Amino acid sequence: MDAQGYFALFLFICACGAAASTGALFRPGDWYENLTKPSWRPPNWLFGPVWMVLYAMIAVSGWLVWQETGLAEGAIPLAIYGVQLLLNALWSAIFFGMRRIGVAAAEMVMLWLSIFATIVAFWPIDIRAAWLLVPYLFWVSFAFMLNVSIWRLNTPGARAERGAT
Repeated sequence: MDAQGYFALFLFICACGAAASTGALFRPGDWYENLTKPSWRPPNWLFGPVWMVLYAMIAVSGWLVWQETGLAEGAIPLAIYGVQLLLNALWSAIFFGMRRIGVAAAEMVMLWLSIFATIVAFWPIDIRAAWLLVPYLFWVSFAFMLNVSIWRLNTPGARAERGAT
C-alpha cells in the first residue's frame, strides 16, 4: 500500500472517530442509570469495546470500497456510507442528549436501513467491505430492541404500573 492508501485509511478512521465522538459528548449519566432497563441488557462496560471493534470494521469497509472505486466512481456507495455514519452519530445526541427515547428508536430504524443500503451498495464492489458491515447491522438490530424496550419500560403508563405494584 502506498502513502495515499494509508492516508485514505486514516481519513476513514477519523470519520468513524468523529461519529463515535458523539458518544463521548453525550454521556449516559444519572438520567440513563435511573431508567428502567430490561434484564437482558448487557453491562455498561461492554458497549465501548464492541463499538471500538465495529468502528474499526466500518472504517476498513469504507476504505476497501474507496480503494476499489476512488471517490468519483464510488460517489453513490460512499455517500450512502456517509449517511449511515451521520445517522450513527445522531443517535447519541437524540437518546442521551435530548433524552428522546422514542425519537431515538425511530432514528435507529433509519440507521438500520442506511446500514443495509450500504451493504447492498458495497456488495458488488468489494464483498469483504459488505461483510465487514454485517456485525454492525446485527449490533444495531440488538440495540434497536434495547432502545424500544427501554422506551416501553419508561413510558408514563409503565412507570405508574410499576409504582402501583
